Amino acid sequence: MKVAVLDKLGKETGREVELPAEVFGVEPNDHAIYLDVKQYLANQRQGTHKSKEKSEITGSTRKLKRQKGTGTARAGSIKSPVFRGGGRVFGPQPRDYSFKLNKKVKRLARKSALAYKVKDGDLAVLEATSFAAPKTKEFASLLSGLSLAGSKTLFVLAAEDKNFYLSGRNLPKNKIVTADQLNTYDVLNAEKLVLVEGAVDKIKEILA
Repeated sequence: MKVAVLDKLGKETGREVELPAEVFGVEPNDHAIYLDVKQYLANQRQGTHKSKEKSEITGSTRKLKRQKGTGTARAGSIKSPVFRGGGRVFGPQPRDYSFKLNKKVKRLARKSALAYKVKDGDLAVLEATSFAAPKTKEFASLLSGLSLAGSKTLFVLAAEDKNFYLSGRNLPKNKIVTADQLNTYDVLNAEKLVLVEGAVDKIKEILA
């Protein structure tokens, strides 16, 4: 499977990149994608939520009223959950939401996400591009040339490029990652996936 390499203006350079079928041409597995995205979102949760239970409330410990003869229910503490200001029953407690997922499942999920991008025609390959200095204006021009201005776009680099990252980080709806940081959620969350030349080989090395 071959894809044309585009320049900064969005025009074909006359060169093509071979997308390895074992990565970009697999049969997508929706359940693997579901599990990987679920784990990613779970890992983003702090899990620091907390409410006070009856034993943690500050208040008087005296008995509110006599046990019998009032015609109403027994009440032993102002801190009871049935009273305003009392503790909460089975309230949220700090916890860790993360869970284990096998490496092979995660690898299959990323392959499936990439395969969907290829099928939908939402994947493009950009020629090796670098910025002499961090220039947001130049990055905006790059987006315009690729007809991606205003679109949610994920750029994948073969290796870390500080000027490339700093140039694009302030523009909304754009995310820049290296091939080894690629995850299923980011791929599916982007409307367009742009692989900077060289990233294809790196992705193949990681996933195949």
